[in-house]
Amino acid sequence: MSKGSPISPTLMATKSAGAAKAPEKSERTATPVVDAAHVSLVLGPNNVVPPTQMTGSQAIVRSLEELGVDDIFGLPGGAILPTYDPLMASNMNHVLVRHEQGAGHAAEGYAMVSGRVGVCIATSGPGATNLVTAIMDAHMDSVPLVAITGQVSSAVIGTDAFQEADIVGITMPITKHSFLVTDPNDIPHVMAEAFHLASTGRPGPVLVDIAKDAQQGQMTFSWPPKIDLPGYRPVLRGHSKQVREAAKLIAAAKKPVLYVGGGVLKGHACEELMELAEVTGAPVVTTLMARGAFPDSHPQHVGMPGMHGSVSAVTALQQSDLLITLGARFDDRVTGVLSTFAPYAKVIHADIDPAEISKNRLADVPIVGSVKEIIPELTEAVRAQNEADGAPDLENWWAFLNNLKDTYPLGWTEPEDGLLAPQHVISRIGELTGPDGVYVAGVGQHQMWAAQFIKYERPHSWLNSGGAGTMGYSVPAAMGAKVGNPDRVVWAIDGDGCFQMTNQELATCAINNIPIKVAIINNSSLGMVRQWQTLFYDGRYSNTDLNTGHNTVRIPDFVKLADAYGCAALRCERPEDIDATIQKALEINDRPVVIDFVVSPNAMVWPMVPSGVSNDMIQVARNMTPEWEEED
Repeated sequence: MSKGSPISPTLMATKSAGAAKAPEKSERTATPVVDAAHVSLVLGPNNVVPPTQMTGSQAIVRSLEELGVDDIFGLPGGAILPTYDPLMASNMNHVLVRHEQGAGHAAEGYAMVSGRVGVCIATSGPGATNLVTAIMDAHMDSVPLVAITGQVSSAVIGTDAFQEADIVGITMPITKHSFLVTDPNDIPHVMAEAFHLASTGRPGPVLVDIAKDAQQGQMTFSWPPKIDLPGYRPVLRGHSKQVREAAKLIAAAKKPVLYVGGGVLKGHACEELMELAEVTGAPVVTTLMARGAFPDSHPQHVGMPGMHGSVSAVTALQQSDLLITLGARFDDRVTGVLSTFAPYAKVIHADIDPAEISKNRLADVPIVGSVKEIIPELTEAVRAQNEADGAPDLENWWAFLNNLKDTYPLGWTEPEDGLLAPQHVISRIGELTGPDGVYVAGVGQHQMWAAQFIKYERPHSWLNSGGAGTMGYSVPAAMGAKVGNPDRVVWAIDGDGCFQMTNQELATCAINNIPIKVAIINNSSLGMVRQWQTLFYDGRYSNTDLNTGHNTVRIPDFVKLADAYGCAALRCERPEDIDATIQKALEINDRPVVIDFVVSPNAMVWPMVPSGVSNDMIQVARNMTPEWEEED
């Protein structure tokens, strides 16, 4: 899977010189300086630093400072230890995690809410390989991330030295680029290039692996360095002819749909999307990765599409005659059986990554570029088309879709076992916290319920592991989100299975005063796997019972565990206590809060498109498919 244009494996640059001292933390910014002559490709305030002798480790720290970095998530070890010494004197905030995977996910969460590059750091060997899951996660979801790892000394690279791992080779398929630095003089330009690569084009992770002797060696530091990346030239502006062709298709369409993916959020183009939606009058669907890109309350929003999407959103795509696809990639969880997906629709596909266009679905009008640039141009072209020929009549299309929205709203039935309905718990968390909150989900049933039953009204309020589906994402990503946006309430909505993979980061949160709120949706099982076993394996629950919930041995007891980690610990088992428990959690802001919501193991995620069938076979409950007449 491409994440941008190919680049040369040899990325060399010359150094600039000048005269200035690094600014204090409060003065630094991640926004490039704009002057009349040019726009620098180097992030940060672009201070001019004259040639100065220092160690490679000091150069790493100084480069991060000059790049505008404020927060780093990491864990030291032998091969990165030289860099941790000068880091101690820096104004940057280093958050000491309890596991390197937590550092990577925290950096992701930080990047998702702040729009800045997330930074994580680890030592060689197992320290570096513990980052791999988070790096892969960032790659799949296009999150700007720079991972810095220590490496054994260059003289012993390739000898199977103690704690040596070829992390560059390991991560090459899951990064935009992976650097190995053995010369300390390369550090400034490599760091600047890494941040440029991570944050431009289609965002993604970049690895910088630095040999121990390069950290210890002497070098000449100057700033800003020159960025020289042969072959890496992301196209930002869409081709004007293609934009005009797209506008013609929109003018002719009777059943258009704006199919909005996570690229609109990554491209910071939500305001532009709103204008296009209102000019076209077309229904809008927001994928799992795009929740919040368009307000749920807007009358043109018809829901989330996909395997667990709403009937109105799934059917809108299936019945559409034109998909206006913006920053989406026709993922299998949206399309179902690809050959049966939106069979009547022509496709406009706008994406900054040319490799995504026509990869899964042939585009009738491909537009390569940034949605931030393309959407306003398309809006103007549609507006001009409407002024010339009149706006298309979508009255019948909207009557059909509104009937679906009214007939098949999202909902749930109360569990017969008397335990909490997880959908009820999650909906109340959203309602009592409100749209200003940040909601970070793990992976599984609770992830789908959080996407369905919380109303998202603004960008960057919903974080989840979409492409990779990483269990253990929620707690550390919520931690990073709270560091990146400390003034917002941040909820980690997690499952009892996911929570046990990374809950050690509660110690990080407690010690570093990062007061996230964790809602464990405890159904005492690997919920989504159990749902599939119920539906497709005749209820044979092979190895999915976790023994954490009602009438079990409760190992672990989440309340005792949270208390041991220095968190406020609550448990809720009765429907009448849900609101009071959530309110109590919202009132506690001096430490993390963990709530053990003991929910029914029999609750399932509906609607559902079973794997391997057309989206036309969407079920609203077990063996119940909607009945409707196609719109003429």
